[in-house]
Amino acid sequence: MIKPVMTALLIICLTLTVAYAEDRRPLIGITPSFSNNSIQLNNDYVDAVQRNGGIAIILAPTEDENTIDAYIRMLDGAVFSGGPDIPPDFYGQQPHPTSQVMEKARFEFESRFIKRFLDAGKPALGICLGMQFSNVCRGGTLIQDIPELVSKKVTHRDGTMYTNLHPIAVAPGSLLEQVLQTRSTRVISRHHQAAGKIGSGLTPVARSSDGIVEALERTDGVFGLFVQWHPESMKDADPVHTARIFTALIKAARAQKSPDTEW
Repeated sequence: MIKPVMTALLIICLTLTVAYAEDRRPLIGITPSFSNNSIQLNNDYVDAVQRNGGIAIILAPTEDENTIDAYIRMLDGAVFSGGPDIPPDFYGQQPHPTSQVMEKARFEFESRFIKRFLDAGKPALGICLGMQFSNVCRGGTLIQDIPELVSKKVTHRDGTMYTNLHPIAVAPGSLLEQVLQTRSTRVISRHHQAAGKIGSGLTPVARSSDGIVEALERTDGVFGLFVQWHPESMKDADPVHTARIFTALIKAARAQKSPDTEW
């Protein structure tokens, strides 16, 4: 009798373990701002991740290589958040007078983490600065000030946080079109820089009417969606838009859950 009972218990335990693993919400790392020795993050990022099925993990900036490796192993996906400008010398340019460069601690962390996370092939959503950093980490460059160097036709930043919406056109057949289920939409925007030369393995999939690249995707089939606008801030203006963007990330992360995560 003991052997059949033990076998039954083993089957039950294995079944529960598999069911638990399949049900586990994916862990999504979010890069925060770092200013005056303080970690800061708009709660819209956390809310968007957790409302749409993920567990948000705020990543403390570090230059420690072992910690960065541990982050990458642990996480199922990541959101590269918005923030100040990337030091222009990182992509081979002299600073424009309008540059507002991020703190050194954030730069030293994200320049390492984002490149290695992308190289690891894990699902990623880049937002505003996060899109720009993804492009630069793949060998691309930036337009340092849209109004002076391109055009003032579209207001990409007007000093408000949640009301500056403008239209964009989405490329047919793109992942972004699949996610948003449309070829045109309006987005909340607050940036003065944009992608210049496009980095390796990325392709433009949305533009505003002035020709500015509004979104990039990976070309290798890995989920990598990088947008110049702020979908996390559109939960009131267009909640469906927010949900579709973040649900797509969570779905991709769930499909590729890290084996190094215990819970």
